[in-house]
Amino acid sequence: MSNSPLYLQIKQYIDEKITSGQWPIGHRITTEIELTKQFNVSRMTVNKAIRDLVAEGKLQRKPRLGTFVCSADEKAESPLLDIRNIAEEVKQRGKDYSSKVIHQIAKKADEAIATKLGVMLNTNIFYSEIIHFEDKSPIQLELRWVNAHYAPDYLEQDFTQMTPNQYLSENCPLSAIEHTVEAIVADDHVRSALRLGANEPCLLLNRRTWSHDKLVSSALLYHPGTRYKLSSKVLLS
Repeated sequence: MSNSPLYLQIKQYIDEKITSGQWPIGHRITTEIELTKQFNVSRMTVNKAIRDLVAEGKLQRKPRLGTFVCSADEKAESPLLDIRNIAEEVKQRGKDYSSKVIHQIAKKADEAIATKLGVMLNTNIFYSEIIHFEDKSPIQLELRWVNAHYAPDYLEQDFTQMTPNQYLSENCPLSAIEHTVEAIVADDHVRSALRLGANEPCLLLNRRTWSHDKLVSSALLYHPGTRYKLSSKVLLS
């Protein structure tokens, strides 16, 4: 072990504490400053070890609170082949849900959005950007473009009290969905909104929804990869 890079030695030390049960799930680990003193290394070296364990889903950073041992089984989860209200998902897990509306505006469709929504260039559309929280930890950044013709009251809604999903489901009954999922390197805006660590992975769900034969909305849903997972279940006859 003495020949290993210093950050790997620290990573192994923390990992052994976790696997041995000395640091159980929910335990707040030794602070970075304490670890720098214990191993006589730089803060950057300690941070690298912790970032790796966060990326592996063994640790979770909580701003202003510290770094805690977590379990991969504790990740928030959404169905991939269905659409559910994220507020209800959070509450069903016994957690507190909240949201922060960043934008809720009318705008003109540029070429990219016109293509996404199947409308003419410069058509009036609605745009919303919302961060969804589980126990005050951000688990989804939602960027949504809506065809104003099919949801004319969209901008009048209070999306801190109901989600766009709930409003659209009640007013534009869902008939079809289109999903694509990819792992991405988050840009600074997404990283800041989701409080992602330097090397923390990000999942992007690209979703379009139809009501009858009308394309109603297109959304980009960003999730922290270490705190969120998407699942599916297919019944075979």
